[in-house]
Amino acid sequence: MVKLHLGNLAITSPAFGHGDPIPTEHAGDGADVSPELSWRAVPGAARQLALVCHDPDAPLTYGFTHWVVYGIPAGSTGIPKGGGSAFREGPNSFGEPGYKGPAPPPGHGTHFYYFHLYALDSELDDPPGLTSRELLERIDEHIIEQARLVGTYQR
Repeated sequence: MVKLHLGNLAITSPAFGHGDPIPTEHAGDGADVSPELSWRAVPGAARQLALVCHDPDAPLTYGFTHWVVYGIPAGSTGIPKGGGSAFREGPNSFGEPGYKGPAPPPGHGTHFYYFHLYALDSELDDPPGLTSRELLERIDEHIIEQARLVGTYQR
């Protein structure tokens, strides 16, 4: 049975709008610092949040994961620019914890970067270091709502 996770949860960034280009400051060509993210309308039943930033357009079998953050308190309202380390972080596709910004192959066209925010009905007690796949497997049955912000980048 397919379970949709629709609701009012919303994620935004003052750095770029949904569907707009991600500024170079947040890319591998720039300072490579994570953008500020904020969210609203977290469901009352949420106990924790998780975030995954993923580029499905990367020329790799499973795309490229840029950021895995979990253990975010349900009462929080966002992650500041350059933040994330205050929570548990998993490895990006380079195998390193933390944010790694857009850097698609030159001439590969526009890539889309999905910042997926998940509201969970329970608290994860997993240690730092979960990959995006491990995290998604653990939270699949605990997602109440999800939202996404999509930015673009090309070189």
